[in-house]
Amino acid sequence: MDGIINIYKEKGYTSHDVVAKLRGILKTKKIGHTGTLDPDAEGVLPVCVGRATKVCDMLTEKNKIYRTVLLLGKSTDTQDISGKILEENELPENLDEEAVRNVIMEFVGEYMQIPPMYSALKVNGKKLYELARQGVEVERKARPVTILDINIEKIELPRITMAVTCSKGTYIRTLCHDIGQKLGTGGCMENLLRLESGIFNVHDSVKLSDVQKYMDENTIDNILIPIDKLFMNYASCKVKKKYNILIYNGNKFAEDNILNKVSPKDGEHFRIYDEDGNFVGIYKYDMSETMFIPVKMFLAGGCYGGNKRN
Repeated sequence: MDGIINIYKEKGYTSHDVVAKLRGILKTKKIGHTGTLDPDAEGVLPVCVGRATKVCDMLTEKNKIYRTVLLLGKSTDTQDISGKILEENELPENLDEEAVRNVIMEFVGEYMQIPPMYSALKVNGKKLYELARQGVEVERKARPVTILDINIEKIELPRITMAVTCSKGTYIRTLCHDIGQKLGTGGCMENLLRLESGIFNVHDSVKLSDVQKYMDENTIDNILIPIDKLFMNYASCKVKKKYNILIYNGNKFAEDNILNKVSPKDGEHFRIYDEDGNFVGIYKYDMSETMFIPVKMFLAGGCYGGNKRN
């Protein structure tokens, strides 16, 4: 079984919980998720199965879209509503929607974000949340993150609902905290829903109970997304049958080894298939060698389990 399942992570589960449950449902150990969601958060969590685990790191790098509710006037140690309250403030009477909007929009672009103590980042081999639970706080270096867009959907003070498009590594609860700090009121994240992660969106996601149903009905292929779908922005090449041994073993091959006509540019990436339409991997063209060079392989030794594409 190879492919990606667009899971809707429900509240109460950690991302690791989802993977563990899927191992039992799918009866396979080779599973990995593509970006942690906190237990109180919900939404899109693409999970890679089988050979698709090779793209986990690539999916983690993708931009994401979240819908969040920022609660002003309350600061917590976890920067979300589930944490210990550190400070509560009444909102100033002169705080209006325009002032709130202006401050929020100042965060669009690149800004230096200090990761929260309650996170899985490691310092000297220890996860920050483990130190935080012991009452230990360590200095964290600010890291550049990019807020590509903030769409303020509703303002009903002290709550603001907004959709945030951001780069990998962005902590939305920290963004909420930072906005509250800049407004002088304090703030924390009250709710979080991941709407999109790369090409995966919440409308096409399935819950764990749905996956179990598909397995019971022997229709899991209906929700198992083929690996090559992630690379549809690349042109495709089919290699002639007599050269299959080259691509099955991750070797270079020449332009005249392919069936379809292409005019490759230097450094251009391609989806590579054997003559039967089985997806083998990603190659790039090297003009200096006039050869296609392997970048990421998903088929080893000619043993293939499915997923034909053209």
